[in-house]
Amino acid sequence: MHASVRVSPTTGFWRRLLTFSGPAFMVSVGYMDPGNWATDLGAGSQFGYQLIWVILLSNLMAIILQTLSARLGIVSRRDLAQACRDHYPPAVTAVLWIVCEIAIAACDLAEVLGSAIALHLLVGIPLLWGVLATAFDVLLLLALQSYGIRRMEAVILSLVGTIGVCFMVEMFLSRPPLVPLLQGFVPGYLSGSRLYLAIGILGATVMPHNLYLHSALVQSRAVERSKQGLGEAAGFNLVDSIVALNAAFFVNAAILVLAAATFYRTGHHKVASLEEAHALLAPLLGTTLAPILFAVALLAAGQSSTITGTMAGQIVMEGFVSLRMKPWLRRLVTRLLAITPAVVVILVRGSRAVDDLLILSQVILSLQLSFAVVPLTHFTSDRRRMGSFATPWWGQILAWSCTAIIVSLNVKLVFETIVDGVRHNHWAAQYLLLPAAAILGPLLVWMILEPFWRRLKEQQRRVVPTPVLPALESSLPQKYRRIAIALEAAPSDGQILASVIPLIRASEAEVVLIHVVESATARFIGEIADDSETRHDAEYLDRVADQLRSAGMPCKPRLGAGEPCEEIARLAEEEHADLIVTGAHGHKLLGDLFHGSTVDELRHLTGIPLLTIRTAPTSQGEKALTRAALRY
Repeated sequence: MHASVRVSPTTGFWRRLLTFSGPAFMVSVGYMDPGNWATDLGAGSQFGYQLIWVILLSNLMAIILQTLSARLGIVSRRDLAQACRDHYPPAVTAVLWIVCEIAIAACDLAEVLGSAIALHLLVGIPLLWGVLATAFDVLLLLALQSYGIRRMEAVILSLVGTIGVCFMVEMFLSRPPLVPLLQGFVPGYLSGSRLYLAIGILGATVMPHNLYLHSALVQSRAVERSKQGLGEAAGFNLVDSIVALNAAFFVNAAILVLAAATFYRTGHHKVASLEEAHALLAPLLGTTLAPILFAVALLAAGQSSTITGTMAGQIVMEGFVSLRMKPWLRRLVTRLLAITPAVVVILVRGSRAVDDLLILSQVILSLQLSFAVVPLTHFTSDRRRMGSFATPWWGQILAWSCTAIIVSLNVKLVFETIVDGVRHNHWAAQYLLLPAAAILGPLLVWMILEPFWRRLKEQQRRVVPTPVLPALESSLPQKYRRIAIALEAAPSDGQILASVIPLIRASEAEVVLIHVVESATARFIGEIADDSETRHDAEYLDRVADQLRSAGMPCKPRLGAGEPCEEIARLAEEEHADLIVTGAHGHKLLGDLFHGSTVDELRHLTGIPLLTIRTAPTSQGEKALTRAALRY
């Protein structure tokens, strides 16, 4: 998908705008999925037009955040999930991945229920069978993927157009009064059920997985990597986002207005059920066309969201944990996770509980949103990552204002829910929500403060001392001509050197010192990176090389950038090394999962013999180095 759409610099403005148009429309379908329908219907039927301002605020926030997401993908050529993996420790990345997968399953739950309800309303399929039938919509996705990204965008755009046309007709049939509608744009106080619905609207509108998806989709355009080319791409994607998300705002507002004009005005204040809304449209509006359009739009919303939800799931899985899974298998896994709670709820509580499940899925999405918005705001404000395209001060104020609103509303909801659950001895609040809040709350605070802590740590970074080399005598037969030694720029390097120097002296070999910089900047632009970590590591490597030369051993330092395994293999082969020496941390199972297993991957990437030195913890390592010096 990346760079698969050619951008011609010689074509006119409108032609180039059309070339860049598409990613935001694919993202916008997530803002119209069936979960939005349940929250908007509930808000309109209970409170009339009073919560339209929440939809407008959510849409403005969505435009700001999706614009930041697009800029991150265009400039850094990394999606949000990849940027999180590059920046955060493995344990934090794993938690973010799990939380994001839960949110995607919640989103898919809304798509499952929406499509099943639409099929039930259109052709009379029982709701349970409709839920089970949605497992096979993976065939639709597989068929579309074979035609490329532009044709998939065209299909999504046609589904969005279908939804828009249906609701234009619904607005004409319902004839909402103008003055109460305009009064609904005035903000009001939120508490109780208003707050719950408002957060549901927020979660249904600003969807977390769309931030990951958008930062990946914009990379499908082959943008010129100059300042002018990147600026043009960012500008066209801003236009794309504004047009597409305003279309999504029209659909969301139209659902709420339809509910307010049809149900709230006639005294039907408890209509949160999609099926009940469908049944009431015909007698209240006096035409059978209204419920048919309602069901058709609902089916289009469910199927379009299914396509983009699957793509988002694949991007999140590959970005966070580098786990690639075939699209059909990923689709089935996600869909099964969504079908299970839907089937259980239908069997236990009946079909009338489905709409409560829809709203709950949107609240779950909103609760996860903070863990996507905070890193996005940090990354796009970082000049080391974004260069001249970093968010300006006024943009940072807008982004952090959106973040503050999202976080504060979610904190308020979680606090009220836990207090109410403990008061009524509700098991879910006590044994699920309370432990989750105790874990995720401190994590969110750490993520907000982490860049400031990281900056302070970089300023106070301890210079790694040059390892003390023991006096050694040659006692082994000459065997190797050139030995590559992979260093970590850590105290354990002394143990590696102490272990291999006898072999170097005996073989009279030339030494190639290799170190791979893994900073975000180095991963993005390679060996030409000039960030503080790269300079620090290069200076360290030169110091070690100078000491080896002073001890009579020819030495050449080589600095790589990116994935350690691939870079070590590449540099060693470029230097025609006869032996590669690495350290081993000694982790097993979960330790390898979180810290990586360089040795295991390296031996599959090169045919050069590999010598692994087991390094001890720092204090033991210093003792081992001292013993080696005394021995020789």
